[in-house]
Amino acid sequence: MTMILDHLDNWNHYAALHPGFEGAFAFLERKDLVDMPAGRHPIEGDRLYALVIKEDGRGRDRTRLETHKRYIDIQFTIAGADDIGWKPASQCTGEDQGYDAEKDVAFFRDKPEAWVTTLPGTFAIFFPEDAHAPLGGTGAIHKVVVKVVLTTE
Repeated sequence: MTMILDHLDNWNHYAALHPGFEGAFAFLERKDLVDMPAGRHPIEGDRLYALVIKEDGRGRDRTRLETHKRYIDIQFTIAGADDIGWKPASQCTGEDQGYDAEKDVAFFRDKPEAWVTTLPGTFAIFFPEDAHAPLGGTGAIHKVVVKVVLTTE
């Protein structure tokens, strides 16, 4: 599986990819999503939760590629434009910070091979095979990252 970029209206095309996706996208369709405060919001405990982010983009030169082992990221933009860098995790060689199991993240000095822009109403799905560098846009960005545990056991 590799990164996916699409509009929220089309989420049902991806529901069969993971049993947690239906709950994740139901959360992203909530009418009160835009009014939620920044921070962590539980959906199904640690198996499925959302991080509401309201901050300025860092610009492409100030982002770092990151990977996760336990979670899939669904990054959805509410306002602003988020440029997100991408590179296959298997091709990342410049580990900047070793894997932190508690935070489920490793950072890399590598540069992205490609960039995608998530505009309001669009989402990107990043699997553990996808190194990604979020918040590469500039200006105010309001987004939600839904963390979907990789295994449902």
